[in-house]
Amino acid sequence: MDHRSFIASLPPAERQRLTRRSNRPGLVRLALHFGGIVCMAGLIAERVPFWPVLMPLQGVLIVFLFTTMHETVHRTAFATRWLNDVVAALCGFLIALPPAWFRHFHFAHHRHTQDPERDPELVQSKPETWGQYVRHISGLPIWWSHGRTLVRNALGRCADTFVPRYARREVRTEARLMIAGYVLAAAGSAVAGSADLVFLWILPALLGQPFLRLYLMAEHGRCPLVANMFENSRTTFTNLLVRFLAWNMPFHAEHHAYPAVPFHRLPALHALIQPHLRATERGYAAFHRRYAAGLRG
Repeated sequence: MDHRSFIASLPPAERQRLTRRSNRPGLVRLALHFGGIVCMAGLIAERVPFWPVLMPLQGVLIVFLFTTMHETVHRTAFATRWLNDVVAALCGFLIALPPAWFRHFHFAHHRHTQDPERDPELVQSKPETWGQYVRHISGLPIWWSHGRTLVRNALGRCADTFVPRYARREVRTEARLMIAGYVLAAAGSAVAGSADLVFLWILPALLGQPFLRLYLMAEHGRCPLVANMFENSRTTFTNLLVRFLAWNMPFHAEHHAYPAVPFHRLPALHALIQPHLRATERGYAAFHRRYAAGLRG
């Protein structure tokens, strides 16, 4: 059974139960996630003993706002549409990824998952050598890509085929506002003579990005180039902390099979889908051991 047949087999009442949205689970998850960032920032700002050790932890919390933004881009994190959009804008600013542009990118990825001709995630091929693997995991290419996207969009030069013409103005305005925000933040930091911007946000994000790269590679890495979401997307069985940080996106085949299901209902969907899954892994360490075994020197 493929994902389309599975979804078609669900009774209407089951579909309604699975796709029912709510503000409460998202607000609780958001409060805990941002609360962690604020608490960690306070400890670093106070220069508590061994505070540099806290910066990678802060970085992980910051960069995993990508998964928060991912849910809000789908507008499934909350039942209220404006709340999804506001949180998406805030998270996008903190990780330098414009959410309106990313929505079009990501929806193209969903429509054409693992299609080499049309999936924008496959424009940059997955690492096949140790050098490519290390470079990818470093996170530096993704920061360069985000910066180029922002500048290009701000200049009105967005030529991405997945961004429709009617959205080009929104994408341009969004990029300009984000860049203006970064300039104001840098100027305020310079006037105040404070390095907190570096130690509370920029450096932690650089240190945390490799962990996000390691996590994201498991979603589709080495999955077959087929249309069935039970085969082209991987569900990774992991611990509660990772599922919390990633807003349940380790249930990734489930998410691709039925994107309208909110993050807090993915475990219920997994219970129904599990017998049909074709790509699963027991943890991220296991995935990367297998992936590394296939790398060339």
